Amino acid sequence: MATDAGVEVQFKSDDLLCLAADKARRYVQDVAGRRVGPSEAALAALAELHEPFPLSPCDPTAVIKRLDEIGSAATVATTGGRYFGFVNGGMVPAALAANWLAGAWNQNAALRVMSPIAAELEEIVVRWVCEALGLPLECAGGLVSCATMANFTALVTARHALSARAGWDVSADGMFGAPPIDVVVGAEVHASILKALSLAGFGRKRVTIVEADGQGRMRADKLPRLSERTIVCIQAGNVNTGSFDPAVEICNAAREQSAWVHVDGAFGLWARISPKYEYLARGFDQADSWATDAHKWPNVGYDSGLAIVKDGAALRASLGLTAAYLEPGSRREPMHHTPETSRRARGVELWAALKSLGRLGLCSLIERTCGHAKRFAQGLKEGGFEVLNDAVINQVLVSFGRPEVTREVIRRIQEDGTCWCGGTVWRGKTAMRISVSSWATTETDVERSLQAIIRIANECGAM
Repeated sequence: MATDAGVEVQFKSDDLLCLAADKARRYVQDVAGRRVGPSEAALAALAELHEPFPLSPCDPTAVIKRLDEIGSAATVATTGGRYFGFVNGGMVPAALAANWLAGAWNQNAALRVMSPIAAELEEIVVRWVCEALGLPLECAGGLVSCATMANFTALVTARHALSARAGWDVSADGMFGAPPIDVVVGAEVHASILKALSLAGFGRKRVTIVEADGQGRMRADKLPRLSERTIVCIQAGNVNTGSFDPAVEICNAAREQSAWVHVDGAFGLWARISPKYEYLARGFDQADSWATDAHKWPNVGYDSGLAIVKDGAALRASLGLTAAYLEPGSRREPMHHTPETSRRARGVELWAALKSLGRLGLCSLIERTCGHAKRFAQGLKEGGFEVLNDAVINQVLVSFGRPEVTREVIRRIQEDGTCWCGGTVWRGKTAMRISVSSWATTETDVERSLQAIIRIANECGAM
């Protein structure tokens, strides 16, 4: 009886997986032709999901069908070619397929003994990313959820290392009474850095802010006095303009005083792999730590962030965990490199994406999306609208005149469904931001989106 029951469950499981795979394939096949944002009807249908917690079990087949019926329609088509919001990347086919396989594996990536494949792939992809980005190969790193956590991981490592220089063990003795550490950021620092500084105990307000130029780049000539007790946070790819801080000058100044340089390179750091755009990111390899996202330009899918540091011993000392039932191994253990202990095997999708793309494929993805952004900038200028930034990589800022007009254009673009763009404020001016980050975006997508934007802007009386 037990065997028969087990076989019956297996048959049901097989049917369920086939159903889910069929629904997922259909979603992927249809995403290019659907509207980017969900319809009002799809959003209204979400109310049907609000019900009391079920008392009795429900047929899993009915669960998946219900999830697809209501959920798929209420998604934003970020995996398609006409989503240009929030620097969200798409998901290359190999990463998507690997995600399905990793889900079936259900691996805990905390320790090598828990998942040899997860530990091995994570070690490999950290090295591959260092190779791709031209970072020192002796760096250590870990896979986290996003750039915010990557920034946090790097900053607590810097905190540990700088405190140790002063003879203070912050992991054992905490921050109470610790020698002070100065933090320097640019005027256009991303909010994720400020959040990470707050989480690390530095505080958002207790930082020195350096003036930025008209494109958001930190002015190296305005740096304050640095010391071996200073962390300087620089940016590779401003989230609005795409600009890069002058890393060569800043890293040289920091090195003279033994200051720690951390790079917030959520998306822009990947420009280093392109011979065409590498010049923008020169000098960033001279920093001490880096944070980046793989779910942005490499198009790995959510969630996938990386923290990389030169001082691997400091990383492990600040984030390592000891317990009686955890016997240390001689090889790299994933959980000693990230704030999380138990976590999913993020390295599976990242390995699949990097393996399938290779250096040339990743370079092509970056250069292609940058070219699309430049076409957006050109088309909008020709349409008579004000482009506010130098479109150096994949970011375009456009104003349609008065703030209320720009906001109305953005609202109607999102409502129209042809494409999706978000709003921002750049140096006091309301703007629409176009972030071209997906491998799936084609020239046809760009031209179709441009036509929709210009049509809607003209209907709104933009100037």
